[in-house]
Amino acid sequence: MTTTAKHAKQKQVISERARGERSLGWKLAGPAFAIMVLVTAYPIAQAVWFSFFNYRLTDPQARSFVFLQNYMTVLSDWQFWLATLNTIFITVVTVGVELVIGFALALLMHRVVWPRKALRTIVLIPYSIITVVSAFAWFYAFQVSTNFVNHWLNAITFGAWATDFDWFGQWWSAMAIICLSEIWKTTPFMSLLLLAGLAQIDGAMEEAAKVDGATAWQRLYKVVLPNMKASIMVALLFRSLDAFRIFDNIFIMTAGSNNTSSLSILAYNQTINRVEIGMGSTISVLLFIFVLLIAAAFVRGFKVDLAGGRG
Repeated sequence: MTTTAKHAKQKQVISERARGERSLGWKLAGPAFAIMVLVTAYPIAQAVWFSFFNYRLTDPQARSFVFLQNYMTVLSDWQFWLATLNTIFITVVTVGVELVIGFALALLMHRVVWPRKALRTIVLIPYSIITVVSAFAWFYAFQVSTNFVNHWLNAITFGAWATDFDWFGQWWSAMAIICLSEIWKTTPFMSLLLLAGLAQIDGAMEEAAKVDGATAWQRLYKVVLPNMKASIMVALLFRSLDAFRIFDNIFIMTAGSNNTSSLSILAYNQTINRVEIGMGSTISVLLFIFVLLIAAAFVRGFKVDLAGGRG
């Protein structure tokens, strides 16, 4: 009986301590959580509300409630689906290439002892450049008026490449430049996230596999990658969500011309250029839904416990 009473008292003390820690956690995180809700939940709710109206900014008095009519109009428009396909194409291509190159760079930065700090600094330089500045640099490099890349290709092909080739005049070449600029800019971010995952792997596991006769490829596939599942999921999730909202590069290079528009560009054109607040809000809400679906698919597909960092 005495032992049972002691155990009950101990459980009660632990429970009170847990409640105290939980209360302290809410007190510390409460202000930040409230601010986050205000700056994220309110604009989202406002966009959802505006999407139910036929609302043009130049004629606010004529605003009328149309419920789901805007959604039916957008979903039946071929430009919306073209922008969606472009967005998916850019996301899949850029994130896929970034994963391969970023993982190679992460392995290099993890293995190299000297000069490790200098190498990491050099790799991160593209990511430190403002996206708009990076987009303008790529734009002027391929623009016909400056002709830097065309002259360079003409020189190395001994005149076979035309110096007046318009890179932004066709869909395929414009999309190639947009994807290249995105890959160059954000691959360092991917490598940084993967490097953090590599740093958490116990070196003794690799040494044990090496002693057992495992080759470098076998150690990579059976030791390194399985233990990096959480890091890979986080890297892919962050970059996919970011790539799906691509705006700057397309806006600066093509402004959506030659069928290169993305969902963000389409929402911008409807909201800012055409001041169709209702229609622009509808596209923004659909974009937000797509982002939520991507996040849910990654978390469910990888089956990773982010709190524990295990799959």
